Amino acid sequence: MADNRKGIVKAVCTSPAKGTEKKPVAEARFVVGHGIDGDAHAGKWHRQVSLLSYDKVEAFNARGAQVDDGAFGENLLVEGIDFKSLPVGSIFRCGSVVLKMTQIGKECHTSCAIRGRVGDCIMPREGVFAEVLAEGVIRPGDEMTVELPAADRPFTAAVITLSDKGARGERVDESGPAAVSMLEEAGYEIAETMILPDEPLLLKKELIRLADQRAVDLVLTSGGTGFSMRDRTPEATMEVADRNAPGIAEYIRMRSMQITDRAMLSRGASVIRKGTLIVNLPGSPKAVKESLSFILPSLDHGLKILRGSATECARK
Repeated sequence: MADNRKGIVKAVCTSPAKGTEKKPVAEARFVVGHGIDGDAHAGKWHRQVSLLSYDKVEAFNARGAQVDDGAFGENLLVEGIDFKSLPVGSIFRCGSVVLKMTQIGKECHTSCAIRGRVGDCIMPREGVFAEVLAEGVIRPGDEMTVELPAADRPFTAAVITLSDKGARGERVDESGPAAVSMLEEAGYEIAETMILPDEPLLLKKELIRLADQRAVDLVLTSGGTGFSMRDRTPEATMEVADRNAPGIAEYIRMRSMQITDRAMLSRGASVIRKGTLIVNLPGSPKAVKESLSFILPSLDHGLKILRGSATECARK
């Protein structure tokens, strides 16, 4: 069986514009917090560098496509490593360059050059993305090694605020920052924050992406849990769920009822998708702080079980 923790860089590729096929270069300089110097996808975000298995491209070419290096938009084509099988958070070392894997796959955009030319693109299914932690130069022929993420690494979280006015810039979001502050104080790493209008399809798309591609441990939503006809956060959440985890939402309501009887009107849900826990919180900053203070102390064990670093245990 192949090691899958060691590979050889077969090609280094860059492009001057997004949505175009990348071209092989003799070498590329990787810049911390930015990506490849001169590449269109470089920037202050989590998809600074794209990586693809050379073996997957060879299998694709065996079907008669014969695509060139960089055609799928990959920056690094590496032989011997099946990137898709690795967990988000894996570390890639190549010379002095250190990359941290941040996402598995992506949504294929309609203007994809390779899909238009050959009818298919494996990057959304097989590619991964990374951010640059240590700089240096990578050339074809360099060795790359893989380090799996530590079991006791900090949990990652994303916070989504649902607000029509907030999404239009008509209201300052205070609920999202309140959740972020409490999560950071508890030791979580914040992967993403965003404000969305109360549109179920948009929320479902982001929840699926955060769970399936970014593999965050926890997603908190704020807002859209009431009786208004626009309040559809619980419905969108339940539609993306693999499993229900009702106790969390029930506990929030139970504890909140000790503060106000109106807590019975909150319809928030709590579910699991793959290895991600999704919890709906109310929309007000005060209710967000109260709800998180109720559940944060006990989430640690559940998230460890989801990650596989702890086991279920019955009380004695």
